[in-house]
Amino acid sequence: MNCEQAIKLIDGYLDGELDPIASQAIEQHLRECHNCDQAYKTHGSLIRAIGNATPYFKASAELRERIQSSLRKETTGDPVRNGVRGAQVLFHKREREPRSILSETPWNWLGLAAALIFAAIIIFNVVPRLQRPGADQFLATQLIASHVRSLMANHLTDVASSDQHTVKPWLDAKLDFAPPVVDLSSDGFPLVGGRLDYLDNRPVAALIYQRRKHFINLFVWPTGADTARSTKAMTREGYQLLHWKDSDFNYWAVSDVNEKELQEFKQLFEQQVVPH
Repeated sequence: MNCEQAIKLIDGYLDGELDPIASQAIEQHLRECHNCDQAYKTHGSLIRAIGNATPYFKASAELRERIQSSLRKETTGDPVRNGVRGAQVLFHKREREPRSILSETPWNWLGLAAALIFAAIIIFNVVPRLQRPGADQFLATQLIASHVRSLMANHLTDVASSDQHTVKPWLDAKLDFAPPVVDLSSDGFPLVGGRLDYLDNRPVAALIYQRRKHFINLFVWPTGADTARSTKAMTREGYQLLHWKDSDFNYWAVSDVNEKELQEFKQLFEQQVVPH
């Protein structure tokens, strides 16, 4: 994605109207392009400032009467002189005094404009990372995009097998780590196969499980320096995401099954995996 395309998509991204793949592309561009990232933050700040600061002024009956009175004087105060038949009717208009542009601009709007500019400066400098895509948000977009692509392109698996002793050796030979592979057919989550994927700037294993007519992509890669166990669940774009880790691996499960079933899948998978 180039800068011109990113600028055109910023409005839709701010409003949450883009599909997962487009969102992933623009988030990646914002991380790499300082100028577009600054434009994104400034645009978002102005939208919020306008929404929060725009006043509503309702004219009073007294002001309305003064305006109407002034208009009546303007139309009836000048002398009108009728001449002989066929003569033109002459209207004597007052010579208007030249007025500057500033004198015709309501001061309340000038104040509002100044307030908006001031608010934008404060937000831009004090909260430079406001609403910038976080690491989890960016990764979640990547995960959903990978899940959707696997379904759209009919590329769920590189090795299609329900036998864990077939899927695991194939993945071990392609990756620099040995991901755990278990079959949960007896628990209602049969193994469909596995494939290679690329997430978080590295190759990962994708294990495919099925729940009735739904598929679960389980992405697996080694943990980093922080090996603290944690579980995180989120919902985005109509998909359920569940993240957990053990002492060896990161796990991200993505599916359109309900949250309860995805939690059940996690518990069953953990019961079968013995950490090293």
